[in-house]
Amino acid sequence: MRVKQAIAQRIIEVCNERSIAINALANMSGIPPSTLYSILNSKSQNPGTVTIQKLCDGLGISIREFFDSDLFDGLEQEIK
Repeated sequence: MRVKQAIAQRIIEVCNERSIAINALANMSGIPPSTLYSILNSKSQNPGTVTIQKLCDGLGISIREFFDSDLFDGLEQEIK
């Protein structure tokens, strides 16, 4: 799994845990829904740290909590 896929899965995972719809998360985070859907559909090649921070703020978690998931263990190397 690549980083962008793990990020997308983690967003969905946390939204499901908190019963938050994707559009609601975009509104709560202050980012356009199209940006969030680009991340979730892997169209965004590199979700920025500021965007991830905004999503974490909307979810009510820290970046540390966001990345504290088994999804981020053993990721594929990005440079080949």
